[in-house]
Amino acid sequence: MPETHAHHHAPPADLGPAFRWAVGLNTAYVIVEAIAGFLTGSLALLADAAHNLTDVAGLLIAWAAAVLANRVATRAHSWGLGRATIMAAMLNAFAILIGVVWVIWEAAQRFQTPVEVPGLTILIVALVGIGVNTGSALLFMRAQKDDLNAKGAFLHMAADAAVSGAVVLAAIGIMLTGWTWLDPAVAMAVSLLIAVTAAGLFREALHLSLDGVPDRVDLGEVTAWLARQEGIRDVHDMHIWPLSTTRTALAVHVVTEMQDTDAMLQDLAEGLEHGFGIAHSTIQVEREPCGASCLRAHA
Repeated sequence: MPETHAHHHAPPADLGPAFRWAVGLNTAYVIVEAIAGFLTGSLALLADAAHNLTDVAGLLIAWAAAVLANRVATRAHSWGLGRATIMAAMLNAFAILIGVVWVIWEAAQRFQTPVEVPGLTILIVALVGIGVNTGSALLFMRAQKDDLNAKGAFLHMAADAAVSGAVVLAAIGIMLTGWTWLDPAVAMAVSLLIAVTAAGLFREALHLSLDGVPDRVDLGEVTAWLARQEGIRDVHDMHIWPLSTTRTALAVHVVTEMQDTDAMLQDLAEGLEHGFGIAHSTIQVEREPCGASCLRAHA
């Protein structure tokens, strides 16, 4: 049985400048917001600072994945060190959830013993947050159209701008009504949003660590697409797994009677990359369907 393997590696996009600016801006804002929260006693600001800290962690994870994608594999790590980003995501999610529990506990205590907070200070800091998050999102505006990693960063920053908007509403409410309970109420609401985000991050990281098919890739759609390509009679023994939080690999057997398999494999590799974001594909060509014994051998 003739066998041909196609390997296709896509160079990662150079998002270094965008990540540097986004991480720098958000880190500076987290520090300013945390200081303002401690000085004013505002749990809403502290909760939003925690939320923005998740952004910094997310940006660093995405940035690390982009950097590790350029690392040369070694004999000890033939796939490189991309999986380190998956481990980091799990640790970040766990640490974030611990912080959420603390903020919700403190907020519950504030409902019983209200603390006066300066609404104007909260308003100013939160407005700065809207500017920082919107500006960070714009850094990924162009790249997010073609890069799933950049799209994730873009959506995260855009969502944060909306969260900062909620803090602004709480500050205005305190200034107009004097209802100090709005501060812990918003803190709880933001913390619950953080918890949902962190739980999703942990679930996805755990899924990827178990060689699960990345959420952005539909195995059925990939199989159907391959089966529709010219000259392909059968598709089987499909495997899709993550190399990092941004890189995906595929291995599959295809049955074809075409003689010019080099051109076919190149077309398939390019289609998998551009259509599904699968940058590393290994395609084994067979002249006739693989029997049951063959399938067991590859299981």
